[in-house]
Amino acid sequence: MEAYILVNTEKGKLWKVAEELRNNGYVKQAHAVTGQYDVIAYIEFDTIEILGRIINNIHGIEGVTNTQTAVAMVAHTID
Repeated sequence: MEAYILVNTEKGKLWKVAEELRNNGYVKQAHAVTGQYDVIAYIEFDTIEILGRIINNIHGIEGVTNTQTAVAMVAHTID
């Protein structure tokens, strides 16, 4: 399964948070971005329980103030 985690950080912590996210084994990409969020991380995981652990881990990173998670869904056609 895949998800995007949108992260808000404390002022001045953006680059440190992005770097720490890149060092997490589940995070495949983490980018500093402009707009409402400071960092967007792309993750891959096997179960919702693992997703919960990843989110808890991200909240434990110094400088993270808030996250929003968007689980990617595979499109299916209806015949």
